Amino acid sequence: MRKKFGLSDLKMLETLANYGPRNITEISRKLHIPTETLRKRIKRLYSQTFLRFNISVNHTNLGLRNAVVFIEAIPGYENVLCDALKINDFWVFISRCYGTFEGCVGIFTIPNKNCSQFEEFISEVERMRLAKKIQVFWLTHFNSVQSKRKWFNQEKETWNFNWNEWIQEIENETASLPRIPVEPEASLVKADEIDVLILKELEKDARISFKKLGEKLGISPQLVSYHYHSHLLNRRLLKNFEVTFLHFGKDSEFSFFIFSFDNWRKQAKFTFSLLDKPFVKTLGRILGENKLYAYLYFPRSEFRTFLDVLSKLVRNNFLESYQYVIQDITSSSRATIPYQCFKNGKWIYHHERYIKLLHKFSKEKALMEKKLTLRFT
Repeated sequence: MRKKFGLSDLKMLETLANYGPRNITEISRKLHIPTETLRKRIKRLYSQTFLRFNISVNHTNLGLRNAVVFIEAIPGYENVLCDALKINDFWVFISRCYGTFEGCVGIFTIPNKNCSQFEEFISEVERMRLAKKIQVFWLTHFNSVQSKRKWFNQEKETWNFNWNEWIQEIENETASLPRIPVEPEASLVKADEIDVLILKELEKDARISFKKLGEKLGISPQLVSYHYHSHLLNRRLLKNFEVTFLHFGKDSEFSFFIFSFDNWRKQAKFTFSLLDKPFVKTLGRILGENKLYAYLYFPRSEFRTFLDVLSKLVRNNFLESYQYVIQDITSSSRATIPYQCFKNGKWIYHHERYIKLLHKFSKEKALMEKKLTLRFT
């Protein structure tokens, strides 16, 4: 098993994320590497380490809004809580977590007109005693951070975590947010059913050929190509490509943070400072508040130091507060966009069905508890 990435590997994977795994010829020109050599290097890395190629969907142009949910579980029922959240078809990520609380983190993509109904569903989860405390954060669309080379020491092939340098950088940053979008307006759905089905498959593997896509969807490769270029790209349904790899190695952790600021300028400075950092996976601005969502990835040995840096920023009155949980990667699930709920150019949100299933799920949980109580008395 390969233990380390070199600078050339990091540069190659970063370029793949920027241009997509389909543009091998263009990437080989950018990297000054023969095309066949590039293919072999990708294949070697794919076989030696965890490496996946996916896409990031532009949910805004699909008429969907992102929600991140932090949920504190009733002790002993963390897995039950995760199963309850999956009753809602519009989940795309659910994981157990630990840290400031034990429970679950969920990411959902909800049709714009159904946001209040989703909040009713989440409130019902708490009311049915499936959770202790729930926080829902509505976001702008997620933004993946692909930069991975900064803080990498080429000579020693190790990472230098320059935390003091980062603190100075934050203070000197500009206050603009060029790559973090402002709050989105409710938009029309710019996709049809074929677009959604193609996006679903690309979320699973961005390298899949048009021929295989056509076979899966029962259409010609030419029609796949038309939808890919004329719709997914021209209508900005596909936001960018993502390359997932564990560049810090196995002894590392993924975590979810909510950062709070007392004004937008501090939030902007902090956000901009994160756009080229190797520990940042995803960022998103929380709607209507001076708060930032971040999905981060650290070596375990650096996580405590990062928290100390955040504490210093709080003491210096730059950061108002922060909260976090650590992802339990052994209890994490991902799903594609809910293509099965897209019909005739519209999203179908089955609110009443979700509530009924939640009630049924809760009754079954109560019955199971009763049987267990009788068994051990």
